[in-house]
Amino acid sequence: MRFFFSLSAVLMTLALAGCFAPSKADLIKKAEGASTKAELESALGEPSDVSKLGPIEKWTYKASDGAVVFVLAGDTITLEVTEGP
Repeated sequence: MRFFFSLSAVLMTLALAGCFAPSKADLIKKAEGASTKAELESALGEPSDVSKLGPIEKWTYKASDGAVVFVLAGDTITLEVTEGP
């Protein structure tokens, strides 16, 4: 019985955490004007996911309504796209 209460508490915490995630529009607005990796990280914090292929990096920030992806070539942001609904 205690297990189910613990599980319920964890699930509710995760559900509430998802409610406070910023939207794609919020992330894009915060990142406005950022043109380098350092500026982007200063504006949005660490990305949810980073993938690399040579000097190209894809930084993904999860949002309440999908995700925002920034493609970086070296230190420069080259592309910004949104994913999800």
